[in-house]
Amino acid sequence: MRYRKRAHCVYCCDYHLVITSKYRRKIFNDGIHSYMRERLKEIVAHYPEIDIKEMNHDQDHVHLLVSIPPPMSVGSVVRIIKSNTSRRLKEKFPILKKVYWGTDGIWSDGYFVSTVGADEMVIRKYIDHQGQEDSGQAQLDLF
Repeated sequence: MRYRKRAHCVYCCDYHLVITSKYRRKIFNDGIHSYMRERLKEIVAHYPEIDIKEMNHDQDHVHLLVSIPPPMSVGSVVRIIKSNTSRRLKEKFPILKKVYWGTDGIWSDGYFVSTVGADEMVIRKYIDHQGQEDSGQAQLDLF
């Protein structure tokens, strides 16, 4: 885990996101995926507080491991990713305009999200051992 710092907080807010293509159409191949990876780099350049750590795809959905700062909601980051990639992918790949005629987007309305971090047992152990170490001088081995 890598902790990130802001003016008034230190955090590690990593999320596993899965966004699916509209109608679960099998539109992702290696070419579209690599172009999308480049678009995500542009998004990160414009929003440096968002850190896309990993990305992979299946034919009808994309998996992302994303670090999102506490002031930003997961939904707003998903909106940023979907709106920017949808527009650019349809410009670059005309076949997507034919597949999704009459609609602006290529993404389904929903998404899957799950938090990623220290597992529950590590946190329980840390909480259980609070006050048992000598005034914080000794390092409790959690990981």
